[in-house]
Amino acid sequence: MTDRYASFVQSGAGRALVKRLGLPDPPRLRRHRPGDPLLPGPARLGAATGSRLADQVERILTTAGVEVVTADPATAVTPADTGPATAATPAGTGGDGSADPGTRFGALVYDATGITDSTGLRQLYDFFHPYARSLTPSGRVIVLGTPPAGAATPREATAQRALEGLTRSIGKEFGRGVTAQLVHVTPDGDASTATSLEATLRFLLSGRSAYVSGQVVRVGTGTASAPADWDRPLDGQVVLVTGAARGIGAALARVLARDGAQVVALDIPEAGDELAAVANEVGGTAVQLDLTAPNAAGRLADHLAARHGRVDAVVHNAGITRDKTIARMNADRWDQVIDVNLSSQERINDVLLERELLPPGGRLVSVSSIAGIAGNRGQTNYATSKAGVIGLVDALAPALAGRGISVNAVAPGFIETRLTARIPLVLREAGRRMNSLSQGGLPVDVAETIGWLAWPASGAVSGNVVRVCGQSLLGA
Repeated sequence: MTDRYASFVQSGAGRALVKRLGLPDPPRLRRHRPGDPLLPGPARLGAATGSRLADQVERILTTAGVEVVTADPATAVTPADTGPATAATPAGTGGDGSADPGTRFGALVYDATGITDSTGLRQLYDFFHPYARSLTPSGRVIVLGTPPAGAATPREATAQRALEGLTRSIGKEFGRGVTAQLVHVTPDGDASTATSLEATLRFLLSGRSAYVSGQVVRVGTGTASAPADWDRPLDGQVVLVTGAARGIGAALARVLARDGAQVVALDIPEAGDELAAVANEVGGTAVQLDLTAPNAAGRLADHLAARHGRVDAVVHNAGITRDKTIARMNADRWDQVIDVNLSSQERINDVLLERELLPPGGRLVSVSSIAGIAGNRGQTNYATSKAGVIGLVDALAPALAGRGISVNAVAPGFIETRLTARIPLVLREAGRRMNSLSQGGLPVDVAETIGWLAWPASGAVSGNVVRVCGQSLLGA
């Protein structure tokens, strides 16, 4: 579906009109293309006094080929695999390692784990104020903090909670496609924590996260393994995708296959032709199965056991809508939505876990919705099911931590699909513009986020619900 307004804004006449009338100004977003650098410019890295992650982050960024300019002007780090621009001066920096005047940064990254009381929050202003206008279009802002629940004192917990307001406000202020995120990293982490922090930074800094902004991501402990090649982070992995015949599911199958996965694409028999086309395109296998049928979960488990012997990641994407206000809704509409969107996930999880087909290091990823966070008129059944998905993540993540299995969800906002194309024009335009990026997302934006959560390297990222909504004004 084409966003004609966004296309018009990119024209000369459109630019002039938007500026004159103060209309929404949807930027052209930087999305991932294989072979692209992680960032279009250097990263400015800073840290509060006593912070614990800056050195580790610097190593991650340089290994990923990013030029790092530290907040200390005495040093700037050039990525080892690219070499310096000259023998003495890294590109984008002055002779003393400080940023050249007018340098455009691809990212601002700040380690705030050393902030232990509210007076220390001034360090945030001191870092961001001078560089607020220095980011490239579609630049990235990442703040690293300590989970408030893991803080040593109430004052530290208070200061760390304050970081959420900073990042969400920056996501709304900076414009031009810039996104801002807060990453909470457990203070008692292990090797898996370090691996998942790298995976999270690689996702959030890249074009894969184009439509993700204003989010809080928790990196804890778990079972995580770094890939041999970060361009193919799913090599050797068997990934099941339900609802794979069209829309987000089809985009997801393509992203997972591009990243090296062997995709098992599942959808209802009525979508068999479309499903076969997707499976053939990605070199995967197709399973025609109605998840509401008797013993559907058992039949799926039998297929996975016979064909692959396991499944490394399960993506619960299948979903339906049967919209009516609850006063006008019949019982069948209620039952169908709850069964497909929520109960089928529980049945599949139960069987796969009981038969131990999901091994240690396995990942469960569910598709929720911002409707499950904010509610939606005429969608009581749908919103109930999607809020239930969030409850499933909250309940299963700690329950499965001992087995090394991560559980997460994504909550899409307004995504350009055939379903949203049928929304009346005025409501459709409101859905597109009511977010910090002033546009709808694409199915690939949801797929990229799910793909990151399905990486083996993301195994210590668990219990998260990540909104893919351009920082929608709706919901939390």
